[in-house]
Amino acid sequence: MGKTFRIAIHAGLALIFIGTGLIGYKILKESREALGRQQPEIPLPLVRTVPIQVGTIDMTLTGEGTVQALKQSQIVPQVSGLVTHVSDGLVNGGAFKNGELLLSIEPRDYEIAVTLAEAKVSDAESSYEMALQESQASRREWLRINPDKTPPPLVAKEPQLSAAKANLKAQQANLAKARLDLARTRINTPFDGRVRDEQVDIGQYVSPGQTLATIYATDAVEIVVPMESEDLNWFAVPGFTTDKNEGALATVRAQVAGQELIRPGRVVRVEGSINEKTRMVNVVIRVVGPYATRPPLAPGQFAEVSIEGRTLSGGAVIPRAALREGNRVWAVDPDKGRLYFRSVVIARKDERGVVVRSGLQTSDQVVVSPLKAVTDGMKVRFVKADNGGPS
Repeated sequence: MGKTFRIAIHAGLALIFIGTGLIGYKILKESREALGRQQPEIPLPLVRTVPIQVGTIDMTLTGEGTVQALKQSQIVPQVSGLVTHVSDGLVNGGAFKNGELLLSIEPRDYEIAVTLAEAKVSDAESSYEMALQESQASRREWLRINPDKTPPPLVAKEPQLSAAKANLKAQQANLAKARLDLARTRINTPFDGRVRDEQVDIGQYVSPGQTLATIYATDAVEIVVPMESEDLNWFAVPGFTTDKNEGALATVRAQVAGQELIRPGRVVRVEGSINEKTRMVNVVIRVVGPYATRPPLAPGQFAEVSIEGRTLSGGAVIPRAALREGNRVWAVDPDKGRLYFRSVVIARKDERGVVVRSGLQTSDQVVVSPLKAVTDGMKVRFVKADNGGPS
């Protein structure tokens, strides 16, 4: 078989393969159905939602403040002298009972003054008695001679009698003053309390008006909590939001000696004026018996206060992230898979989130994630947010 013959065979086979391929392509082209143009499906927006519960909400209002003594006094002597006695409780942090003797001032000068005043009173009493007897004798003598006439004042020695009587009253007043000064050499406590600071010791000479110590009562303490004016609408403040004498109950928490101290309290009043700079209202909470427990709730301690407010019916708490501009909320109907705009009425905002007074339904799931474009009634996919609670 020559070379030319082999080339011819190969060429023929190639033509056969090419022809077969063309015939097959034509058959396939004629047999397939025409495909129409298809629009790719656009995925629905995905949002994160939080379920809500509409019902009765207990309004609890919180604040912070510093514990202050309800009653605080400065120990100031009203007489001068040498200090001869100081109570063991008259030290910084010392405790004392009502009526306890805190300190004594040397009384001998004042005892002598009392003795002298008593002598002057006795002398004045004698002078008055003598003037009285002389006046009565002069009256009798005048009436014996002039039975139908009233004796003139000079004849009846009325000026002398008045002067003696006035002198007696003056000496009695001096005696009372001397006795009062003597009593003031002993300084007693006006209540059960503790000492904040002291600057006195035995042998020290003290003068009237000199501050010797500062003491405070331990029967009750108060915490002043600055609050927004509108918050006071949610709880009872005597003389401010209610005419009743009792205010709202409160719970006071403080970290003392490495442990949390929890004590009951009550709102008793607001301070006399609103802060002109912050427009905040100072609410006063009182705690009775701060030293009844150990450790005590002492003045100067930082405390957190929770005030029991009124209840809100038909309300709901939503995360802050769910509140949109214009007091609007995006709510997803889980049955329809659609997002709807809800206009809500805000009661207040607190640490739980946003308290909504009205505008939501229990079946709603509020959207907490952002969307670039949103329309009322649009279809969405939704998943529950991992953090479920208020953000």
